[in-house]
Amino acid sequence: MGSSYRQFCPVAKALELLDERWTLLIVRELVTGSRHFNELRRGVPRMSPSLLSSRLSRLVRAGILERRPSGGRVEYVLTDAGRELQQVVEALGTWGIRWIPQLGDEDLDPHLLLWDMHRNVDHERVPAERTVVQFRFPDVPAPSRDWWLVITPGEVDVCEDDPGFPPGVLVTTSLRRMTEIWRGDLSWAEALRAGELEVHGPESLRRGLPLWFTLSQFAPVPRPPALGHT
Repeated sequence: MGSSYRQFCPVAKALELLDERWTLLIVRELVTGSRHFNELRRGVPRMSPSLLSSRLSRLVRAGILERRPSGGRVEYVLTDAGRELQQVVEALGTWGIRWIPQLGDEDLDPHLLLWDMHRNVDHERVPAERTVVQFRFPDVPAPSRDWWLVITPGEVDVCEDDPGFPPGVLVTTSLRRMTEIWRGDLSWAEALRAGELEVHGPESLRRGLPLWFTLSQFAPVPRPPALGHT
């Protein structure tokens, strides 16, 4: 457990476990489907492996997770107590996107963006054959400028390096604009009309692309217009 607040209040007792840096983000990854250590690492790419391991062990000891062997690997599974935290994570995300809309440059991360996008693909709408979507962010330093989603029936892989398959669609935009589209701050159509997004590929794929993704679960949250979203 973290440092004690020395209060009987159940909010204080919960925060003794949950308010340590990264802990609720690990829970966020678990409630959105990550089960293995490497999957969790991709959802919190700026967290060191040693710290992730330490936080997972603490959550296991607290009864939030179970650590289970699975086919030669270790799987982390939420307990009943852990699954109840889904409501907490969703409430925090809803509140955050509604009342804290500003994004600093340091908040933008292509790794995290593509990881979130890959688990929100609508497989009922994507082409039946393997399709590669390449994202190019000209404003990002060269080593992280190009990313690929390799979409096959029932599966999506995120690739930091060229997967070796020709892209069916190339999306070129700034990392900020793509993040805003993903969060629901801006639509694909608005970004296209403003000339801030380009999509290259066969017309059928270009038209279908926005429908392949269900967007962030927080994209539909209503926002107070007076705050602005920049």
